[in-house]
Amino acid sequence: MKYSLLIKKITPFFLTLFLFSCASRENLVYYQNIDSLSSKQNPSSFEIKIQPDDLLMIIVSAEDAETANPFNLKTFGATNIKQLDIAVGQQSIQLYLVDANGFIDFPVLGKLKVSGLSKIDVIKMFQEKISKYIENPIINLRITNFKISVQGEVNLPGTYQVNSERITLIEALAMAKDLTIYGKRDNILIIRETDGIKSFNRVDITKADFINSPFYYLAQNDVIYVEPNKNKINGAAIGPNTGVIISITSLLITLITLIVTSSK
Repeated sequence: MKYSLLIKKITPFFLTLFLFSCASRENLVYYQNIDSLSSKQNPSSFEIKIQPDDLLMIIVSAEDAETANPFNLKTFGATNIKQLDIAVGQQSIQLYLVDANGFIDFPVLGKLKVSGLSKIDVIKMFQEKISKYIENPIINLRITNFKISVQGEVNLPGTYQVNSERITLIEALAMAKDLTIYGKRDNILIIRETDGIKSFNRVDITKADFINSPFYYLAQNDVIYVEPNKNKINGAAIGPNTGVIISITSLLITLITLIVTSSK
């Protein structure tokens, strides 16, 4: 009778532990309401803004290559875009660092404010200014130090270099090998700095609505943090020996059951 009473007392504990450890679909599955969203394209387009400390590769070319030489830090013997790309790959490129005030020092044109402008706006500005000196200038601009950082409950946290200058939150999480089972999917933090001001934004990727969020596309130097869920926090509070304790308790229950069975 004592053994039966002991088993009755211990069993609810393990039943509670089992139920606690079970994660619901709502906490794990992505894009849960995606079927209810409109398939229309988001009318608002996302544009990267140039920021201080960006490293810009800016190359000016023209039909007459000689006329473009004064506007380049390096001289490339190229007469068309294809040849220019080959030359860029073969020679080291001197880059323009956007200073703390948002300026770069450009050949012939001098100091130019580029911070806060989109890539398209900067290209247009250069075309307008350089057109005074050469006919139909071609401007090639690239941010060479575009990177994002992923921290927290992901399988491969780290800082990742981005070559395309256009990356989504989902792509960034995929680069980090996705969230662990302990990652909180409905409260992902994105830290972004714009014009020296940091913003802190929360995204719920279990709801497909975030696809239309301003933070679906990431900006350079964004930090993504995935916080641990309650299971991970409570597990850390219990300690690393939880598995051993459960195993010993399970063994004891088995032994008690065998004793009770054999005594009948």
